[in-house]
Amino acid sequence: MTSELWFRTPAPDWFEALPIGNGHLGAKVFGRVGAERIALNLDDVWSGDGPRELKVTGGPEALADVRRLLLDDGDRLAATERTRDLQGPLVESYQPLADLLIRTAGEAGDYRRSLDLRTGVVGVDYTVSGTQFRRETFVSAPDQVLVWTITADQAGAIDLDLGLESQHPITAEVADGIYTVSGHAPSELTIEYRQSPDPIQYRDGHGIGFGIALQVHHLGGDVTSSQEGVTVRGADRVTVVLAAASTFEGWSVPPGRDPQTAVRAAIDLLKAVELDKLRERHIEDHHELYNRAELQLGAGQDQVALMFNFGRYLLIASSRPGTQAANLQGIWNEDRRPMWASDWTNNINTQMNYWPADVTGLGECFEPFIDLLEGLADSGADTARILYDAPGWVSHHNSDIWRATWPVGDGGDDPVWAMCATCGVWMAAHLMEHYRFGQDLELLRERSYPLIAGAAEFVLAMLIEDWDAQLQFIPSTAPEHHFVLPSGEKASVDLTSTYDIWLIRELFANLAEAESALGLATELNKQAQAARERLPEIKITPDGRLNEWPTDWTPSEINHRHQSHLYGLYPGAEIDPAGTPEWAEAARRSLTVRTDGATNGGWTAAWLVALWARLFEADKASEVIQDYLARLVSDNLLHRDGDIFQIDANFGMTGCIAELLIQSHTDVIRLLPALPTAWPDGSFRGLRARGGLVFDVTWQGGRVTAASVVASRTGQHRIALPDREIVVTLPAGRTVDLVR
Repeated sequence: MTSELWFRTPAPDWFEALPIGNGHLGAKVFGRVGAERIALNLDDVWSGDGPRELKVTGGPEALADVRRLLLDDGDRLAATERTRDLQGPLVESYQPLADLLIRTAGEAGDYRRSLDLRTGVVGVDYTVSGTQFRRETFVSAPDQVLVWTITADQAGAIDLDLGLESQHPITAEVADGIYTVSGHAPSELTIEYRQSPDPIQYRDGHGIGFGIALQVHHLGGDVTSSQEGVTVRGADRVTVVLAAASTFEGWSVPPGRDPQTAVRAAIDLLKAVELDKLRERHIEDHHELYNRAELQLGAGQDQVALMFNFGRYLLIASSRPGTQAANLQGIWNEDRRPMWASDWTNNINTQMNYWPADVTGLGECFEPFIDLLEGLADSGADTARILYDAPGWVSHHNSDIWRATWPVGDGGDDPVWAMCATCGVWMAAHLMEHYRFGQDLELLRERSYPLIAGAAEFVLAMLIEDWDAQLQFIPSTAPEHHFVLPSGEKASVDLTSTYDIWLIRELFANLAEAESALGLATELNKQAQAARERLPEIKITPDGRLNEWPTDWTPSEINHRHQSHLYGLYPGAEIDPAGTPEWAEAARRSLTVRTDGATNGGWTAAWLVALWARLFEADKASEVIQDYLARLVSDNLLHRDGDIFQIDANFGMTGCIAELLIQSHTDVIRLLPALPTAWPDGSFRGLRARGGLVFDVTWQGGRVTAASVVASRTGQHRIALPDREIVVTLPAGRTVDLVR
């Protein structure tokens, strides 16, 4: 089955537990019989005590030094070191909330644990001493609660004890049949890769507070409650309803100081539910989103299709309107000091989280990304002014709940990743893509265009003329990748990298496209288009690769994980085998060299799938997918690299598999443009193309046997099938069969 994960044993650890969520409240369900554990998270419970003031040892004067060192002295090493003076504080860390623990007795047999992607319900079935038990767990978006239910086929068979534990200090209370705990996250925390004798600190009245409330509903039997938890004896059926809230009041203000306000908010959620409608309302809401698209593949490829569908499920579970955006771990984290803070890492990871959103029909799930970007733009306006004396807004490599936008590290972290002043530009590119898919002109006008324009203002102010009258963006890096100087020393800061050229070219093109759609003609756009013509050219190395840097430096890692210089191929759209064959061949050569003998990590593998897809190298993409499934996933298909969980690869694989099946970034919509030979038979429904089109396609033996499309607006389109190209005029809202 390609819409269900199922197992014959409970989860052995947190990695293998099954994820559920509503974007705000997340949970990992272990499915243990004797001692069930449901690990809880809340999307706005982070370390820290409010927004921080940006204080750096450098600023505009450091920027001037970096420019001088590069343009006048050619001293890349000194320029790299000087950018450390632009670094601000490290980011805060996403936190676990608590564990719901449920203890029962007996040895289980006939065990089955499952997650139905279509309903978002985890089921656990087993027998104890001849009695059949079934548990169900889900997190409802309509009612904002977690629901855990246990039933038995014999009356009075349910005995259990339950309670809440947390890694944070908590206080438990019972009142009016509702069991509550309150606590707060650390007010100070040292990020996991920094050493500290006291890395986790709690101060009374500081940090984000939280409250959890649960109520036990039972049919038959007796229930007693105390500060230790809740005891149920002799019941026929038990339903636990749990709600949680925090004192987080927004990124720009300190959190509320009284955790009891969060407790009261959680209790209010419990009191608002209609118990008999919880399951129905949850499934209706979840299924409406999930059912918009699905992939089925032929014999031997069920795991690929399941992985694709699972990625969509995870986005539904971790990113909903009104919630925080999905972070490095979505909304699931069990550590107070998680890897890389479980933050928003904005030089690919946050962006990759949303690659499947529009193409697979989950436009609403993209809304938290816009919310995040608006906060970054507000915070980033101060950063642009303080660091660069520039208008507009900037965001660098890392961010957190408090919307940090500066290069992080306090002067102690490597500029190779900290010094990425165009990360916000990449994020802004998603806004235009969202418009292309959804055609929401009002959203473009009211929210997206101001963000795009603000990013363009910043970039224009940062461009500086070099000795050839070209405009350089300084400081610039190829994210996370050093180059080697003739001296053998490593540096990372230079004149405009290829990555930055692609981003700036795209930003200015997006500005022009947005203004055209909105009927605007601003001086800003006029300046941007003039500047675009003066950017450095994309360079090709003597051996035929796209260069990463303005000079043909030796890369520190020939198999480096980041493909930043190939941004113009994907997710950008400037490199095209038909339209720009020289660039396309250089990109192909770059990929071949980069991946020769490489052992890819998760998000790298996902990106490679899309890059090969754009070059129509279907079988190379398929090889990457199979290697990823063999090495880099847990049994539950969550990405796992050793002891590290990052969710970007799950989302990225879904978005990039879609790129094998449908492409619409040029003036031709291509169906099955890069179909692997291992996928001769299959079907998809609900995949989107830019321009507001929705396609259903079935193929057998590599040949399309059925294809239909619905357009959101009337218009003419060029559509390429594997064996021919057609031009059709599509009426709005009507299904049109392209192949019968």
